[in-house]
Amino acid sequence: MRVFQCRWRLWRLLRRKGAIDVAGHSVVILGGGIIGLSCAFEAVQGGARVTVVEPGAIGGQASGAAAGMLAPYTENAEQPDTFFRLCLDSLKRYPEWVERIEAVSGLSAELVSSGSLSVAMHEADVLPLQTRMAWQHRFGADAELVEAGRLHKMEPALSSRAVAAIYSPHESHVYAPKLVEALEAACRKLGVQFVAHAGDITVHNTDNGIRIRIGSGEHIDGDKLVVCAGAWACYYAELLGFPIPIHPIRGQICAFDGTLPDVKHMVFSSQAYWVGKRNGSLVCGASEDVAGYDNSVTERGINRLLRWGPGLFPFLEGKQPYLRWAGLRPATLDGYPLIGTVPGQPNIIIAAGHYRNGILLSPATSAIVGDLLAERRIASDLLMAFAPDRFALASARGAR
Repeated sequence: MRVFQCRWRLWRLLRRKGAIDVAGHSVVILGGGIIGLSCAFEAVQGGARVTVVEPGAIGGQASGAAAGMLAPYTENAEQPDTFFRLCLDSLKRYPEWVERIEAVSGLSAELVSSGSLSVAMHEADVLPLQTRMAWQHRFGADAELVEAGRLHKMEPALSSRAVAAIYSPHESHVYAPKLVEALEAACRKLGVQFVAHAGDITVHNTDNGIRIRIGSGEHIDGDKLVVCAGAWACYYAELLGFPIPIHPIRGQICAFDGTLPDVKHMVFSSQAYWVGKRNGSLVCGASEDVAGYDNSVTERGINRLLRWGPGLFPFLEGKQPYLRWAGLRPATLDGYPLIGTVPGQPNIIIAAGHYRNGILLSPATSAIVGDLLAERRIASDLLMAFAPDRFALASARGAR
């Protein structure tokens, strides 16, 4: 009886959003990061035969290097544009989405509803926070301005020089490596095939669909292709005759071990952020620079984080991180991702360019890709804001 109940609960979880109706199609996902795995998870639940092709290790690029913050109110604080609304939609999807992944995989993604604190160290910094809070209230932020006395009760290890903070109760975080592990395990259990360490990959549009040739000379055929290759998506798009302006931004992060005082919330300053994980570590990020496809860690990048740490958390004075790592974030010219079909090639979908929001945007992106695979109607504002050809269209308009 218990086995039957577990299977019934799992079936209900997987069907809660409804199947995406791609049964019988073969879908090739190019890229095994968080976006590729999310799209594979969505497609296989709709009955598609799914193959994920990854040149290197699954989750081995920006996905595994992320701090896992789900903070649309804090990280997209300028205006309630289409991008902000997409991020907010994705945050709202997260609990149910993670529940489905964990139910299939049997693994935890360590989703923590910590809330966040955006800290002001000077009185002059409080007004911008209040301005942000005012418009975000219309979008369910439920945020409040916390002044010094209460702030230090909420986060005792915070510097006494902090004068106030915005507390955003709905923001949360996951442990990115475990989310990637759980997604991969869920996909495998549902029948997704993986081709990892595929090496050099070429992409061809054939009369019968898509053909991917990997480094060994073998090929994988599919009816539809979803390009989710992060900072490398521009290379594959160019092979398809559709150049896209994606470039890598190196993000460097470090982590301190669990012997330090607890940090209860995600804490943001104007220069860095700190996130306490369930394993006791404190993650600090992120130093960014343009370094091409070099994902090595530099002293300069990490030292920038170490300089800012003691100003917020005095206990970090003189402390050295036990881990340092870097990832390449796929950036676009306007900071928005590219999500949509390739013009003139409706069997090819681009889902790339998520910059520093790949973890946050995985549920919403995969939902859009699911609709595109099923050829369902997409809201026009989403189609326009994230259209893969929007830069080419803008150039054409400017040339007139």
